[in-house]
Amino acid sequence: MNEMIVKFQRVLKNKNTVTIIGVVLAIGILYWGYNSQISKAVTPVKNIPVATNTIQPRTKITNEMISYVDVAPVVLSENVIRNANQVIGKYSNYNTVIPQGSMFYNNTLVNEEELPDSAFTQVEDGEVVYNFPVDMDSTYGNSIFPGNQIDIYMKAKNDAGQIMVGKLVENVKVLAVKDASGKHVFENSEEERIPATIIFGVSPEINILLRKASYMNDLEVELFPVPHGGTAAEEGETQVSTQYLKDFINANTVVIDESNDQSKNQNDSDKNNNKNEGQS
Repeated sequence: MNEMIVKFQRVLKNKNTVTIIGVVLAIGILYWGYNSQISKAVTPVKNIPVATNTIQPRTKITNEMISYVDVAPVVLSENVIRNANQVIGKYSNYNTVIPQGSMFYNNTLVNEEELPDSAFTQVEDGEVVYNFPVDMDSTYGNSIFPGNQIDIYMKAKNDAGQIMVGKLVENVKVLAVKDASGKHVFENSEEERIPATIIFGVSPEINILLRKASYMNDLEVELFPVPHGGTAAEEGETQVSTQYLKDFINANTVVIDESNDQSKNQNDSDKNNNKNEGQS
């Protein structure tokens, strides 16, 4: 036993032997670490949920829309949802199409109450949303898209019985185009939707002006969109200025003074009270 210990000590004192042993150990550790990392990177993570079919925006995710695949860990980012329970019942975001076979990501799914309307998220400060009625013809065969700049033209009959046409509002940005049920016409590539409303933001003054004009049916007022830079002039019609149209609308409508209306209601109330007291 002592002889073996002595021989071992002699081996350790030999520098060449120690060097060889050190190199072998280092290679062994590197080999083990490399194989461990490779194995970890290629061993698939099982049952990662993916989309069975293409999922359109604002769609509630159901169990039938999910299938499962095994995915290499190197492909999985922190944003990938790995548990189907965190997918089912959520909605695809308003600006998101989830392709068939795609994994689900945290930033593409929202709860129903978190689902915004894309139109309202784009309204500028100080503006109000205006819903402008349209159809397939007035949108040039459904050719007015969100993001387009349009002008609003007005057609009406003046006091002389002449038909006049002019630009009432210039250069407004289309925020959304919706169908009769309130669905965005262009957000779903698998459904053919007919435009019924164009949504854009305008100042409160223009909002009131457009609403006034929309009620002037007795003067045959018609509002219609024209792509910005276009023209709506037709032979036999009178071209008028924007200011003329504004003056025409305001001259044929009234603004209710709320303070006077409240005073009138109060006076009527006082008269009724006095009358009742006299009768009693």
